[in-house]
Amino acid sequence: MSLKPQPPQPIPVEIAAWGERHLATASPYRLVGDTLFMQFHDADFTDLYHPEGKPGLSPVLLSFVTIFQQLEKLPDRAAGTAFATRLDWKYALHRPLDDAGFDASVLSEFRQRLLDHAAEARVFTTILSQFQALGLLKTRGRQRTDSTHVLGAVRALNRLETVGETMRAALNALAEADPTWLERQVPPDWLWRYGSPFQAWHLPKGEAERKTLVEQIGRDGQQILTAISAAPPELHTLPAIGVLRRVWIQQFYINDTQIRWRTAEELPPASLAINSPHDPEARYSHKRRTIWVGYKVHLSETCDDAAPRLITNVEVTPAPVADTTMTQVIHQHLQAADRLPATHLVDAGYVDAAHLAESQRDYQVDLYGPIPIESGWQAHTGSGFSTAAFTIDWDAEVATCPQGKQSHGWRHQRDGGGNPTINVTFAVADCQACPVRAGCTKATRTGRQLTIRERDAFLAMHAARQRQQTPAFKQQYALRAGMEGSLSQGVRRCGLRQARYVGEAKTRLQELFVATALNIARVSTFLAGEAFTERTPQPFVRLMNAAA
Repeated sequence: MSLKPQPPQPIPVEIAAWGERHLATASPYRLVGDTLFMQFHDADFTDLYHPEGKPGLSPVLLSFVTIFQQLEKLPDRAAGTAFATRLDWKYALHRPLDDAGFDASVLSEFRQRLLDHAAEARVFTTILSQFQALGLLKTRGRQRTDSTHVLGAVRALNRLETVGETMRAALNALAEADPTWLERQVPPDWLWRYGSPFQAWHLPKGEAERKTLVEQIGRDGQQILTAISAAPPELHTLPAIGVLRRVWIQQFYINDTQIRWRTAEELPPASLAINSPHDPEARYSHKRRTIWVGYKVHLSETCDDAAPRLITNVEVTPAPVADTTMTQVIHQHLQAADRLPATHLVDAGYVDAAHLAESQRDYQVDLYGPIPIESGWQAHTGSGFSTAAFTIDWDAEVATCPQGKQSHGWRHQRDGGGNPTINVTFAVADCQACPVRAGCTKATRTGRQLTIRERDAFLAMHAARQRQQTPAFKQQYALRAGMEGSLSQGVRRCGLRQARYVGEAKTRLQELFVATALNIARVSTFLAGEAFTERTPQPFVRLMNAAA
């Protein structure tokens, strides 16, 4: 398909007149129609299309339809209908009253085109750049980041349902690819076993019956995998067969002709385990009381005074990926886009000693987040000598205790997470003779030991612990709580926590369009002069504040 770029057209007279009368100033469709639409050009998308072929629809048009679709949580068909019938959409997209629209399948083709050319962030970045040109995105201001869960576009399955659905999906794929070959491989009773979806309500209830069924499924799957080795080559590479192989390795122990259902202790970690053949990238995770199969989205947004809250970065990861692994990734991507903040407000999951040091050294970003107190009993009781009570001479590689005794051991090592640390030891004789030994160490055969991070990380952590005790820190960090309201807006208005599509790449594309839709909605509200509030106080809080 080719692209014949067309210049932006003005709003038709009759649509413009209707918009002036009926569209609210704060409407996102008015913002798009009056300002944003004319700044987009089809020529910016020519690299996504072949030089020859049937002309495609305007990518600018499809981009904004996709944004509106996310803004209102519409499926493709409903979005196509809205384009053809809604006057506010016609105003935004400068379409004449008699424009009959397009087939809804064009939207999925456009999304796939963006993915195929690694251009999924192009619309998000382009619109954000336009807002920056309008002076709405402050350079080196304040930003905040938080994550939330995203449910995969699949049904949550237990282990028995997973292997049954995997087998059923493989058989359906083979039936489409080579029905003649498959018919020779399967006995008639497989129709009863794999003809309908595996759902808990019609599976055996007894443990013995369920074990018998899963072992039978295991043998059936192994039979297909063995037969595939002598099948036509095109069957080897079917995605459903690849998933079948991986699931059987994960769920069954296979030894020659023997196949055994793995015990819970033998299962792979959540980061590897396939939970549904219909989305093999979706992963299981839990956070507090939330349990889900799918992904996790990390949103970063501005929180400067007298400016709209604009989402500046979107990251999507498998569900089990810890927040702490994303801090540097977020900073790298913000730096590449020239959108790094001077102050970055995050929760405890994004902060450790290395992140504090790296943020200042590599990105000149002041990372604000709560730091836990030291893990030793001395810090927790508040009556002992914690690490903060020792003086560290980094150049001489010596620590001095509160009683003036110097350490005699300094060894570089790594902790369980692979972080570089230093083990500092004091002489047994010095500690045994110390008059305040009870407040320093409980060891009877060794002296006091300290496990500290490397110099930059240690100093950054120490400074952060001192800073978070100040009123200024608490006042600054209070802004991070507003991120909860932003996530709530994304969930309620755009379906942020529900993947519409299968796979991590498509889910990331969806979240980028969600972020773009939210940015447009926020800017339209801001430009209309409506005040931004982080959250609406509850009636009781308002009453007590008024009486204070």
